[in-house]
Amino acid sequence: MMTTILKLEHIAKAFGTDEVLKDVNLIVNSRDRLGLVGVNGSGKTTLLKIILGQLAPDEGEIITARGLSIGHLAQSYHPKPGRTVLEEASEVFGEVFAMESRLRALEKEMADDQRQDVLDELYREYARLTERFEKAEGYMARSLIEGVLIGLGLGPGYFEQHAGTLSGGELTRLGLARLLLQKPDLLLLDEPTNHLDLEALAWLENFLCQYQGAMVIVSHDRYFLDAVCTDMAELLFGVTEVYPGNYTRYLAQREERMAAKVKAYGLQQREIARQRAIITRFKQFNREKSIRAAESREKALARMELLERPDEERAIAFRFKAKRRLGENALLVEDLSKSFGEKPVFENITLDLRSGDRAALIGPNGIGKTTLLKSILGLIKPDTGEVRLGAQADVGYYDQRQQNLNPDNDILTEVWDDFPRLTQSQVRGALALFQFTGEDVFVPIRLLSGGEKGRVALTKLMLRQDNFLFLDEPTNHLDAASREVLEKALEGFECTILAVSHDRFFINRFANKILLMTSEGIEVFEGNYEAYLASRAQTEGEGTDDDQPTRTELAKIRKLARREAAELAALEDDVKEAMEEVKRLEAALQTATDQQMEPDIYKNPEKAASQAQRCRTLKEALEAAYHQWEHAETALEAFLEARENNI
Repeated sequence: MMTTILKLEHIAKAFGTDEVLKDVNLIVNSRDRLGLVGVNGSGKTTLLKIILGQLAPDEGEIITARGLSIGHLAQSYHPKPGRTVLEEASEVFGEVFAMESRLRALEKEMADDQRQDVLDELYREYARLTERFEKAEGYMARSLIEGVLIGLGLGPGYFEQHAGTLSGGELTRLGLARLLLQKPDLLLLDEPTNHLDLEALAWLENFLCQYQGAMVIVSHDRYFLDAVCTDMAELLFGVTEVYPGNYTRYLAQREERMAAKVKAYGLQQREIARQRAIITRFKQFNREKSIRAAESREKALARMELLERPDEERAIAFRFKAKRRLGENALLVEDLSKSFGEKPVFENITLDLRSGDRAALIGPNGIGKTTLLKSILGLIKPDTGEVRLGAQADVGYYDQRQQNLNPDNDILTEVWDDFPRLTQSQVRGALALFQFTGEDVFVPIRLLSGGEKGRVALTKLMLRQDNFLFLDEPTNHLDAASREVLEKALEGFECTILAVSHDRFFINRFANKILLMTSEGIEVFEGNYEAYLASRAQTEGEGTDDDQPTRTELAKIRKLARREAAELAALEDDVKEAMEEVKRLEAALQTATDQQMEPDIYKNPEKAASQAQRCRTLKEALEAAYHQWEHAETALEAFLEARENNI
């Protein structure tokens, strides 16, 4: 049964004259997974800070359930100096490990001290502490820690690395791991998908869908919101409106609600105009009866509850056009490779794109997608291979870091310098499409946020009218509304696109081809991201026969499959046997521990010592069994991971 754990009533917050939150009302129940959406600057982060108590609201009330624990994913995380990744994650279970140490100490004391009154007290403490240890999942703590770290892409190779040497993205993942391990009643997640590759995103979605607590999620990853959220709350003009369902359902309901509001407002305005026209005619008659009728209608109008004009946050509106057509062949890449020093980034990359292809380049973090894009564009010189662009290819490039923007320019100058033949009015008109109006155009580039720099870069890309767009994470830093408009603009673009992106919702909208980049090269899938997932699932479940292998090849494949099946079965048997041994020893230890409390044993020093020794022996055996189980699970996971990577 779900219970209300957080309630916000009429929350308002202003910073000087800037009224960010006006009347926020929100209810979060114990199993809700609530997505919080709104344009950049709408107050989402401010609202999270108010829930956390980091900011005090100017008005309103925050009501929380008694003893509510809240966990927050901060945008920056700083580990303690000298700690490894595993130590930093394990700190979450510090109390559990302290209990474990105390249990070991109690076992030693019980073995060394045979005085009955002392033993009785030690046994009682041991029983109480064992119960607490089990409730805190002490026996599973190490497996949980390692499982979460591996799921978020911080596998065994990171465990002994000093946390202070991690990159910013890796630190964010470590901070997220610590938060998930804490298991608070309410998770506040601010952009939790940042710096996660597709594998880690899938793991996080699955973890959160099974999470037993509640969560409020701020994210620009709409695919993630679709997969995780049970409800959506939109923050618009300082007021919240809640929609049941995930992000896609929210969009549909939002459109329906807006259409209903517009219709109701229009009908009311027409009725008001009609009544005023009648009142004017009545007054023109200038008779006592008509004047009384006019006054009666005026009173009715005054009592009418006026509807507010439906309004939405400003959204950018533009579309891409090409000044000329691209030839039939858009891009041919043959045997491309690139290394930095001794470290190879990619090898033997071959790619063939036709005019009209809209390809999304995906793959794990660090596989070299951006480097490949820059190598194709000639921004980085490849070590080997050849790149041939199609005839009449006009290339436009969107750099996710906006390194081609001059930080000393203001917005107007930055765009006008690239398009000097345009008038100032034309440049300002283009910038207005991207929400840069009035004095905004004179703000220096260096003072802009990531999203604002992205909109400047998109303005320049739109004005170029190229027929082949290379996009490197184009939706990064854009709010949901801006991403939506970018997708619509690309939907109407009839030329060719090659985009690197982790935004699965964006990929679904624009792509007709998926290019999966791995250490072995590029694998091509026709269709959007959903079609790619379906194709991967079918391949993993059934295998493929597209290449029509020979009898010899089929024999080799069957032999390899039998060998893999046998190896998998053996590994699964090892896991099962290890689990059974753990269960058997746990039961034996429980029985032996219970027997220690029996009077005929603890009153007899010899029997008590013998029983204590038996308990110690069983605990040592159980500890070894846990290690064996963990080893078997690790071996099975490594086998499955290796097999998946070879698919």
